[in-house]
Amino acid sequence: MADFVTAAALVFCAVATATHLVTITLALFRVASSRSRQRGLSVEPVSIIRPVCGRDHFDEMTLRSTFELGASGYEIIFCAAREDDLAVPFVRNLIAQYPHVEAKLLIGDDRPTSNPKLNNIVKGWAAARFPWIVLADNNVLMPKTYLDDLFRSFEPNVGLVCSPPVGSHPIGFWAELECAFLNTYQARWQSAADTVGLGFAQGKSMLWRRDMLDDAGGVVALGAEIAEDAAATKIVRSHGLSVRLVDRPFEQPLGPRSAAQVWARQVRWARLRRVTFPIFYAPEILTGSTLPIAAGVAAASGYGLEPVPVFFALLAVWFGSEALLARVAGWHMKWQSPIAWMLRDALLPLLWVEGWAGDTFVWRGNDMSVAKSDTSNPIANSSV
Repeated sequence: MADFVTAAALVFCAVATATHLVTITLALFRVASSRSRQRGLSVEPVSIIRPVCGRDHFDEMTLRSTFELGASGYEIIFCAAREDDLAVPFVRNLIAQYPHVEAKLLIGDDRPTSNPKLNNIVKGWAAARFPWIVLADNNVLMPKTYLDDLFRSFEPNVGLVCSPPVGSHPIGFWAELECAFLNTYQARWQSAADTVGLGFAQGKSMLWRRDMLDDAGGVVALGAEIAEDAAATKIVRSHGLSVRLVDRPFEQPLGPRSAAQVWARQVRWARLRRVTFPIFYAPEILTGSTLPIAAGVAAASGYGLEPVPVFFALLAVWFGSEALLARVAGWHMKWQSPIAWMLRDALLPLLWVEGWAGDTFVWRGNDMSVAKSDTSNPIANSSV
């Protein structure tokens, strides 16, 4: 029996480590090949809809970037629910600074769904003039090639192109931890899945062909699921099309974060993933390094090997490959990053349990629930 357990631990460690390296390789392939890929479609006239709610640390950087894209022939539609929102005067000032860019701010508190972000977007969707529409959160930093990058991935069999957030500009260690979750863990897995044809939507940046979503009921149809990302994925697949990611995900400047903020965000996302795609959420417990390295060390002891060298060898393989990905991709990496990566992996089993343990979370001061039977509480977007 002891020999069987030791062998099982070795196999688990080997398979998990190999899977980790495969996802690193696939993500490296995507970011390294992005410069050589030919554009799938030319950039068409597009409406960019950006909902705003309150002020974030890097609004000056992220919202201003909307006006400084390299493409021409686009309009910007900002949406706010209330006139007294703190973002309203800031957005109006930005619009005034760029008179040559077609931009406007719409204000109105429509509530056709239980999702407050979707409700904010509805008026923008109705006002958009172009057949291509981008839905982009206020904290997405748009590079000058933003529209080119989105259209580059829009091939004939694709119904939606989106981008996961890549954390940048962290202030403090807890923001470093959020980068650890967002970048070489979540963005890596999403890029790897997309590369093998298993792409799924994420609501940070979405390029829609308007007629397809209108055929499904318009932007309100994204409220059919408790997470708009899941609804978007199902709508696209129902049309026999695929969701694709951009080759190089767009940045989300983070600024300062507290430990509670980082943990609350990850718990919220975990619970939304558990409810919307439970089959894919269940094996997430196996994705970090903590359990495989522990199994590898245990197996080493069982086979008469020194456990300490094995432990450090596995650390080097797991986190050295993450460092390579971050460097090649140009993602945030500082001397604290490996510490944040190790802490993240130590927290992943606890996060997985938290994902199963409840349905509630707090989003922008609102108590919410992911329970499908609970229609009294609004459901926040899983990507904000």
